[in-house]
Amino acid sequence: MDNILTSRRYKNECTVVDLKTCRIGDGSLAIIAGPCAVESMDQMIYLAGLFKKTGVSIIRGGAYKPRTSPYSFQGLGEEGLRILAAAREQTGLPFVTEVTDVRYIEKVAGYADIIQIGSRNMQNFSLLREAGKSGKPVILKRGFSSTLEEWLSAAEYIAAEGNNKIIFCERGIRTFEGYTRNTMDISAIPAIKELSHFPIIADPSHGTGRRSLVGPLAKAAVAAGSDGVMLEVHENPPRALSDGAQSLYPSELESLVPALQVLHAACSSLRKTAV
Repeated sequence: MDNILTSRRYKNECTVVDLKTCRIGDGSLAIIAGPCAVESMDQMIYLAGLFKKTGVSIIRGGAYKPRTSPYSFQGLGEEGLRILAAAREQTGLPFVTEVTDVRYIEKVAGYADIIQIGSRNMQNFSLLREAGKSGKPVILKRGFSSTLEEWLSAAEYIAAEGNNKIIFCERGIRTFEGYTRNTMDISAIPAIKELSHFPIIADPSHGTGRRSLVGPLAKAAVAAGSDGVMLEVHENPPRALSDGAQSLYPSELESLVPALQVLHAACSSLRKTAV
């Protein structure tokens, strides 16, 4: 059966996800930033203050971390959620965090403003259904070997539970190329906008795995029409417990955000002129 609720054929008007402090899909540019994994209260309070000053819209941070190796840092669990809540309290910025298991859905939904379903769980259908039932906005990352049709079908599981607050996130796919962590599929951004009414953002940090490439790919995503970008930022990337190689330094974020905002304004103006 074709996807129904996620399709442009079902709804031609773009869906806007309203987070009260910001909106995703209304033509503005959402900047989501934070460390791959929450490591301490001091870290998040410092970064949250930086984000507020820099113009970041949403804080990101992992409390439960699905790692390739069972011996890698797995996150702080509920303590990480409490730290993210404290950062929100200080800044007024909403936060998104990943849920990795149906057992944690209720707990994560009790803290987070947005639930993230990561690439490894894109086709975890039980998790998708429970995320849909939570009523929370859901960022659905593309599986690293998934087609656009499979991605849309995964979103359909969430929408079928009555949840129309879905945000797609392109984060790179697995190809034969070994220089980058993944291959950032910029074409997925305009393609999803043709196929679905839900907004789409881009994650160039996971899409490249290389700090030096995050900025250029973030700009490419904005030029392609992305409704936002998700950036990994750490106060000291070489000492990060997770994904330090792709995490921006604070100073890099401070220079990148205004550049993205200027580019977004210019591209939005061009698109309006073309229409």
